Amino acid sequence: MQTIKNDKKTIRSWAFFDWANSAYNMVITSTIFPAYYAVITSDKNDNTIDYVTFLGKKFVNSALYSYSMAFAFFIIAIMSPILSSIADARGNKKFFMQIFTYLGSLSCCGLFFFTIDTLEISIFLFVLAAIGFWGSLVFYNSYLPEIATVDKQDGVSAKGFTYGYVGCTILQLICFVFVFKPDWFGITDASIPARLSFLMVGIWWMVFAQIPFKNLPKGSPNFKAESTNLMTSGFKELKKVWSQVKHMAYLKRFLFSFFFYSMGVQTVMLVATIFAEKELHMPTSKLIATILLLQIVAIPGAMLMSYLSSKKYGNVNVLIGVVVVWIGVCIAAYFLQNEYQFYALAAVIGLIMGGIQSLSRSTYSKFLPQESPDHTSFFSFYDVAEKVALIFGMFSFGYIEEYTGSMRNSVIALALFFVLGLVFLLLLKKVQPKAVVVD
Repeated sequence: MQTIKNDKKTIRSWAFFDWANSAYNMVITSTIFPAYYAVITSDKNDNTIDYVTFLGKKFVNSALYSYSMAFAFFIIAIMSPILSSIADARGNKKFFMQIFTYLGSLSCCGLFFFTIDTLEISIFLFVLAAIGFWGSLVFYNSYLPEIATVDKQDGVSAKGFTYGYVGCTILQLICFVFVFKPDWFGITDASIPARLSFLMVGIWWMVFAQIPFKNLPKGSPNFKAESTNLMTSGFKELKKVWSQVKHMAYLKRFLFSFFFYSMGVQTVMLVATIFAEKELHMPTSKLIATILLLQIVAIPGAMLMSYLSSKKYGNVNVLIGVVVVWIGVCIAAYFLQNEYQFYALAAVIGLIMGGIQSLSRSTYSKFLPQESPDHTSFFSFYDVAEKVALIFGMFSFGYIEEYTGSMRNSVIALALFFVLGLVFLLLLKKVQPKAVVVD
């Protein structure tokens, strides 16, 4: 049965998936987990480099963090084409959303047992949680053109991010009570509040995901695909999507731009906490509070980007402006010297981070074949592009830090990625949005 587009209940249920899984994005990737990881893997001497041993090899602690994330994205980039092919063939994208959600949420629950003595198994759980989170998004994102018409997709995409920021902020405040006031609960082990936060993320994620699981459509099966090899057809579908994209000038140039600026956006968000802890030596309490403020500012930021793109300047012009700001953010980060400068920079990042993610998703969605049964394949291509970008972004960040001895040099490399993204956005301006043939 065909999904009715612009149905308020369906859109609200879809947005609640962001509410559910953004708890992971806030606590595990942005605030408590990276701060906790940096503390327990540190030798507590600001004048030395912190090393950890993982699988018999010695790493700079923050570089291991970056490499672990890069590995998770590598696994997702390989898996998502296969799974999206199966989902398209059988029309069960919601089933795969559920599988990845439970994988991620249960892994977060397992991180409750993370101590320096369980470092290796905890890193594996950290990777599995990332796979669960990012793996579910390809199926979640592919619902957008199915539940909203083109003129509504900017607003619906922003609604999802807004629900996400509100939901994760609520959980983060709950976690803060344990982190900052453990004596209220008779907690004497200093590691328990952070570990309890990881457990609560898993439970929150699992429980609130039941709302979209109950109300979202199962997916529309593409029975012609059943006769193909589902293990290889996903990669064939990516090749097929690319063969179509090559003849769609607007979409092709957008994807090149998206690839490069995604290297920067996601990497900044994933390493901001560790950067501040290592380079500025900020106390954990101030650091976590700052990242929370960043997430709160992101709510009006995402709404503002949606308004400017839909009502004022158009998607591409707004993206150009935002990428220029990101370049300035990376340059400013290189010269950061104190916590007050970090607060100011965090406020700027908060305004632009949700907006660029929401706007990127809706811009891509707008220029897809709207009645195609293969939205999952197109979004799998989008997802793989983002994950490959993240592999390069996270690996280069960790490698440059290990090679040069400073995370500041890694930040400058991110600025170069944003510059390349800006170049392709400017080239995009030369192509009319409805053009379908290039060269």
